[in-house]
Order: sequence, then structure tokens, then C-alpha cells
Amino acid sequence: MEKFNRVLRGYDPEEVNAFLDEVISKVENMVKELTEKEKQIEELEHFAKENEALKKRIEDFKKTEQTMNRAIYMAQKTSDQMRLVAHNERETILSEATRNANRIVNEALLKAEQTEREAARLNRNIVVFKKRVKDIIETQLDVVDQIEIMDMDSE
Repeated sequence: MEKFNRVLRGYDPEEVNAFLDEVISKVENMVKELTEKEKQIEELEHFAKENEALKKRIEDFKKTEQTMNRAIYMAQKTSDQMRLVAHNERETILSEATRNANRIVNEALLKAEQTEREAARLNRNIVVFKKRVKDIIETQLDVVDQIEIMDMDSE
């Protein structure tokens, strides 16, 4: 603490005033520094709040990214499953179509064989029919010949 010189009625007013001016100046500087520090604290608090908000947004983005990655994974998995199902369905359809085509060809072959057998049977029947007609005609001709012979004999 500063000591003042004594004068006739107490302390030396110039020294006291100089000291007071110095104290006022120091207090003003301290108040100014305190105000600056408070502003810095407010700015830091503001930055801290912004930092927290940015951290929260980053977390939200990370969660969104994870959700999107899961969605992409699930879409890929679903796509793969759909491809597999389509492939299996294609194989089933091809297999069924092949079986149906083979069945149709076999049925056609069987019908062709049956038609050939019926045609052969009809040809045999025609041959038999012709032979019978021929035999009947020959028999009738023999009868006519016999009648002629009898008519000749009776004459």
C-alpha cells in the first residue's frame, strides 16, 4: 500500500489525487479487461453452443448415413433375392415348357402312328372289300355263264 506524505491539514492532496487517478485508471482497465473477458466468454459460450449444435447435426448425419447404408444393403439384398427368384422361376418355366413340348410331340407321334395304323387297316379293308366285290362279281359272272350254258343246252 502506498504511503502519503503528511501536510498541514492531512495528506498531500496532489499525491492523493494522483493515487486516486492511478487507482481509477487501474480499475477502469480491470473493468475493461473484465468486460472483454465477459465478451470472450460469451463468444466462447456461443461457439460452444454452435459446436454442440454442429456435433448434434453430425450425429444426425451419421445416423442418417447408417440408416441409408442399411437401406442400401437391404435394397441390394432384396434385389439379389428377386434375381434369384426370377432365375428359379425362369428355370421352372423352361422346364415346364420343355416337358409340355415333349408331351405334345409324343402325343403327336402317337396320333401319327395311330393314324398310320388306321390308314393301313383301311387299305387292308379296301383290299379285302375289292377282293370280295371281285369274288362276288366273278361268282355272278359264273352264274351268268352257267345260265348261258343252260340256255344253250336248252336250245
